[in-house]
Amino acid sequence: MKTLHTHVLGFPRIGARRELKTALEAFWRGDTGEAELEAAGAALRARHWALQAGAGLELVTVGDFAFYDQMANHIALFGCEPARFGPDAGATPLARYFAMARGAQAACCGGHAGEHGSHALDMTKWFDTNYHYLVPEFGPDTAFTLAGERLLAEVAEAQALGHRVKASLIGPLTFLWLGTAREAGFDRLSLLEKLLPVYTALLMRLKAEGVEWVQVDEPILGLDLPQEWRNAFEIAYWLLAQSGARIMLATYFSPLEENLGLACRLPVAGLHVDGVRAAHELTSVCDWLALPKVLSVGIVDGRNIWRTDLDAAIARLAPLLDKRGELWLAPSCSLLHVPLSLADEDALDPEVRSWLAFATEKLDELATLKAALQGAHAPQLAVARAAIASRARSARVHSDAVAARVRALPDDADRRASPFAARQALQRARLRLPAYPTTTIGSFPQTAAIRAARAAFRRGALPLAQYQSAMRAEIAHAVARQEAIGLDVLVHGEAERNDMVEYFGEQLDGFVFTRHGWVQSYGSRCVKPPVLYGDVARGRAMTVAWSAHAQSLSARPVKGMLTGPVTILQWSFVRDDQPRALTALQIALAMRDEVADLQAAGIGIIQIDEPALREGLPLRRARWGEYLAWATRAFRITAGAAQDATQIHTHMCYAEFNDILPQIAALDADVITIETSRSDMALLDGFGEYRYPNEIGPGVYDIHSPAVPSTDAIERLLRKAAQVIPAANLWVNPDCGLKTRGWAETEAALVNMVAAARRLRA
Repeated sequence: MKTLHTHVLGFPRIGARRELKTALEAFWRGDTGEAELEAAGAALRARHWALQAGAGLELVTVGDFAFYDQMANHIALFGCEPARFGPDAGATPLARYFAMARGAQAACCGGHAGEHGSHALDMTKWFDTNYHYLVPEFGPDTAFTLAGERLLAEVAEAQALGHRVKASLIGPLTFLWLGTAREAGFDRLSLLEKLLPVYTALLMRLKAEGVEWVQVDEPILGLDLPQEWRNAFEIAYWLLAQSGARIMLATYFSPLEENLGLACRLPVAGLHVDGVRAAHELTSVCDWLALPKVLSVGIVDGRNIWRTDLDAAIARLAPLLDKRGELWLAPSCSLLHVPLSLADEDALDPEVRSWLAFATEKLDELATLKAALQGAHAPQLAVARAAIASRARSARVHSDAVAARVRALPDDADRRASPFAARQALQRARLRLPAYPTTTIGSFPQTAAIRAARAAFRRGALPLAQYQSAMRAEIAHAVARQEAIGLDVLVHGEAERNDMVEYFGEQLDGFVFTRHGWVQSYGSRCVKPPVLYGDVARGRAMTVAWSAHAQSLSARPVKGMLTGPVTILQWSFVRDDQPRALTALQIALAMRDEVADLQAAGIGIIQIDEPALREGLPLRRARWGEYLAWATRAFRITAGAAQDATQIHTHMCYAEFNDILPQIAALDADVITIETSRSDMALLDGFGEYRYPNEIGPGVYDIHSPAVPSTDAIERLLRKAAQVIPAANLWVNPDCGLKTRGWAETEAALVNMVAAARRLRA
């Protein structure tokens, strides 16, 4: 008898209508208390467990829910919060948890959290996704103590609702690997001996509470690991096996390659592998994984929203099932990375909608695969076949004009006319900026009035002319406040933009948009990625009128603001029927046209944001070269329309830049701005050691925290930066855009930032 089970590694937690976002922000504003927040979390968990059970999953996954981030959950779970998040950071465990995420400002001083409170943990991207996690801090004095009450309470919640439970944990080696050392040279792996007893105790508690399986995620098995970390897996899992818990070791995002044999040998009860990104390894895993260990195959793509080709999946799974007699079927990774459901997407183009599967639909795909492999009637197979065929033959996907333009692209389309030194002289003569020029990254607070106007316009309740008038007034307001603050280079504030990718996708061919297709980026921050289904082209100018209006209001330079081709690619749900490099090139050509039009309108500074460049790196270093070659070329093609006197800026978010500095330099942007404040400028060191040749704006305060930085704190960071980068090449700016902040804190922070720059000029 062949046995099949279905499960998920994790589920979206924000809710169909972003209920988690609403509950969090109400709590942070002080409108509700902990009891109301906890009730909202419980309601979401119950609803999502019911969806899993309703799709035929024998076990629901518990432990994947977080109020901010799952890594932050584990910091609290293992009692290893940095000392600054002790009792003074908050009266309750939940308050201290949010202090780790958002910083805690001392009530008496009103100063910067770094001086009078607790600065937040660093934040970076989860592998090569657009999800951010809070980075644990480790040092020789780090201690681990089990604080499992919240996780165990969630297990009890699920059991009380009648569900059988599979608990989900981040594995001990991945947890340590993804952390950072507080002291240079400290070996995080040295903490494993202290951490494992706490993990073992937790596994024993879970087993005692009736948890049938514990999923332990070790995605670092898909990375190029040092030998000592690889060696640590066998001893670690031998010790964890003593707990008696049935462990399902989970890997995803990357092939196992040289770690395949290691993963199969570990003393665990089951192994989950990514059958989408590592389909070529399935036969080897099947052969290496000794029976009676369970093989879980991630056969449905947990990272993208296209329907699974179920016939191809069945052809891949059937030999494995014949050989083993038992399989578990799952998405490739947690469904955190896709929207919840297509159910309410009635406004979406019906043809394109038929090609898609969100989290709930992926549960149905698993059920269909299970039925088909067991020989049962599976009527959804015919529906899936029709959708796959429709997409393959659709005339909307391919454009002869776009293909012809790509073929005709000149070899030098990705080069500026002159080298940076020559451009810099022309730009300085044109712009006449002071030393330490001050600017912002682009967006200003999206107030309730702005959001209401946009919503009314989308509903048809606000005519186009009135909407445009309202947005021009908001731009004028932003320009006036920037001039009053004393900023040197202004922005128009992006009042008209819903999202830095969605805004452009709405105006480009080849994209469609969902109404409720939200995914979590971090905390309460959610994004609604466009669906990039076909060839990309620009029909008309997208930003010129807004930027030109802003420039007409000031004698100071106003930046034109664009999103770069790699970020549009990375932050969309991208078509999977052609190489990503070709799609990026199509986007680059469309954005190149926008650069040319902004320049023709008299805009002297154009920012092409590429915050996602680093996150797009393949997880295996051997594949970096190919990716970086086409990704940096796409940026240079976008910027290549700029004349020498037009200054090109770019912005990048939290990431480890040191290992790709030559490629960042190869972008040849005149000015790059990066997020550095949470690392206390440590991320800037690599640029100094590399002798980065162009101008740079290291972020001087953290916009993700409501804390207002003092002038002294900003000045200290700038002086630290000037020890690494020539002062003549330094810009002064926040870490990122200010869209999510309020005007009061924004103005206070920028006033202090400008004051710090003026001190340094003096």
